[in-house]
Amino acid sequence: MTSSTWLTGAATGALLLALASPALAQDAGMAGVAEARSDATRPGVLIYDPVFFADIQPRTALDMVERLPAFGISNGSSNTRGLAGTSGNVLINGRHPSNKSEGVDTLLERIPAESVDYIEVITGGAPGIDMQGRAVVANVVLKATVTVERAIGLDTYIYDDGYLGPILSAQYSRRAGDNLIEGAISATTDRTSGTSQGRRQRFSPSGVLIQDAEVDSWDRYRNIRASGAIQRPQAGGLLRVNALVSLYDSDREQDVFILSGAGDDDVSQESNESVSGELGARWTRALGDVSELELTALQRLEQSEYQSGFIRTGRTGVFSGDTTEGESIGRVVVRHRRNDRWSWEGGGEVAYNFLDTDSAYEENGVPVALPGASVLVEELRGEVFGQTTWRPDPRLTVEGGLRVEASEIRQSGDTDTSKTLVYPKPRVLVTWTPAPNHQFRFRIEREVGQLDFDDFAASAEVDLGQVEAGNADLEPEKTTYYEAIYERRFWEEGSVTARLTHAVVEDYIDIIPLVGGFEALGNIGTGTQTEFEVRTTLPLDRLGVPGGRLIARVAHRETGIEDPLTGETHRFSGDDGFGCGVTFTQDLDGGRWSWGGNHGCDMDAGTSYRIREVRFTDNEPQFNLFVQWKPTPDLTLRVDAANLTDMEQWRQRDIYSGPRNTAPLSYRETYSQTRGSWLFLQIRKTL
Repeated sequence: MTSSTWLTGAATGALLLALASPALAQDAGMAGVAEARSDATRPGVLIYDPVFFADIQPRTALDMVERLPAFGISNGSSNTRGLAGTSGNVLINGRHPSNKSEGVDTLLERIPAESVDYIEVITGGAPGIDMQGRAVVANVVLKATVTVERAIGLDTYIYDDGYLGPILSAQYSRRAGDNLIEGAISATTDRTSGTSQGRRQRFSPSGVLIQDAEVDSWDRYRNIRASGAIQRPQAGGLLRVNALVSLYDSDREQDVFILSGAGDDDVSQESNESVSGELGARWTRALGDVSELELTALQRLEQSEYQSGFIRTGRTGVFSGDTTEGESIGRVVVRHRRNDRWSWEGGGEVAYNFLDTDSAYEENGVPVALPGASVLVEELRGEVFGQTTWRPDPRLTVEGGLRVEASEIRQSGDTDTSKTLVYPKPRVLVTWTPAPNHQFRFRIEREVGQLDFDDFAASAEVDLGQVEAGNADLEPEKTTYYEAIYERRFWEEGSVTARLTHAVVEDYIDIIPLVGGFEALGNIGTGTQTEFEVRTTLPLDRLGVPGGRLIARVAHRETGIEDPLTGETHRFSGDDGFGCGVTFTQDLDGGRWSWGGNHGCDMDAGTSYRIREVRFTDNEPQFNLFVQWKPTPDLTLRVDAANLTDMEQWRQRDIYSGPRNTAPLSYRETYSQTRGSWLFLQIRKTL
């Protein structure tokens, strides 16, 4: 599939805009650029005032945070159970969001730029700030004035075959000091990279082509999402209550047409429907002048139905599953700031989680018994934690913490088991600033992963005609990190960061064989990972490109784990050992115009090792361009031209007649697909 003419025109237009940029930027100059200021009472805190962002005419707090030098937004992990360590790296008025199902970028998009007093970038910890184990966080501090925003959005994906994927959204927010009310609703129907055309070929062990086939994949999904929050002074403190509900469904189909060789055409289909909701509350109250109490409660529920089936030569299969899952959390934190040099916090968390799933599988109309077909998994987990931040010198910050997690996981249904797990999780972070704009950060930390309840239950890969069993005998991964980071800031907005990390991973989770010929996820031993990464943000004004900014990263990884079948050492599954990317943006005419592009080259390549096959995946780099125009302060228009290179994705499967350590190679299958290019049009109007 080749890119359409109108996509080529969009790219050409963007390049013409680049050539015209010096003229457009003559009046823009460096008017909005200002250096960050340091907080004399809190070393390690940089403060960015609104003037720093003036040259981009930010519309929301999200625009401002995305512009922070050497900082990238992390939304945290909504799939991790509990609240400890799951929040993102952005705070609002010194607090993490009290919800899990909405990313912090969504919350920031509801905050008008006019409401932001300033933004802090905190490295190494600061008194009264819950870093949640992160070395760097951003804190958006809001004004106490009354601000109201009403906004509507009309976005759509336009694909080169004429298909449209519209997104409708509306939001409202009103802030008056500590009083807040906000709400948002969105609806979308679209497709993913699952809609594509490809070619599948199979070769004998000697390399002879034995089958050539065309693969046509199609998918659609629909989502309606509504959320809201209210915040008011209550009982001498501040209470925030938030709620969210989401409806989602998707359908997918894959058709294989045999062009030559043995075999018949086949088809596979799957569908998924789910409804989920979340209700959370957080109450904070000052305890004197230097202490604070924070209470948080959260309830999440989700119900989903899944069905899939395939028809291929001499074989049919049908898999179905119904799942209900939920999470209940209570958390208490007490913070104490003794002075500007020393602070501590401590608390505890208790959570109850469950997953109840019933699944069934049949081949050629005959039911097949699966390990983990009917499963109820319950977890009662508690955690206590404490940490302290100490500044023996204005240039040196030491943060030490310890969390101890205890949990009991019970499984009933096909298998009745119970296990009790207790894990300490210590952490030490040292931040040293020997000179202005030079900083070193050192970290030693032990992290304990969480078991995915879905791994206890059976699942299906419908497009490959495979079923994976559940495994009740899983242990969480335990990882010890040793990390050193050097950061150099320059030219107001420039930075270079070099990071070296070595990790030892115990009880690494990968595919293992089960009795009866099935395979499932299980623990295969201890592995290691060493990674070196360099990131740079380069402002280009001094190099003759007014308003330009170049962001680049390159990383090299070495990983190793012993194969449970062959005993040989190989990389972690899915790891290709290399990653890189580059992004260029330029703001013109005082921020009314922006344009740029990005190019990435670490697109999920790597090798995965299963019992009867080895899979290798790789993708061509993707290249994207965008142009944004703000004709008025309350209107933003943006066009993204994506996948302009019409990237190709590859997958290779080496299929063995039995376990790959003893059985011979049966055949090799190669598959390649292209998705085509697309446009993404965005219109946002503030009312």
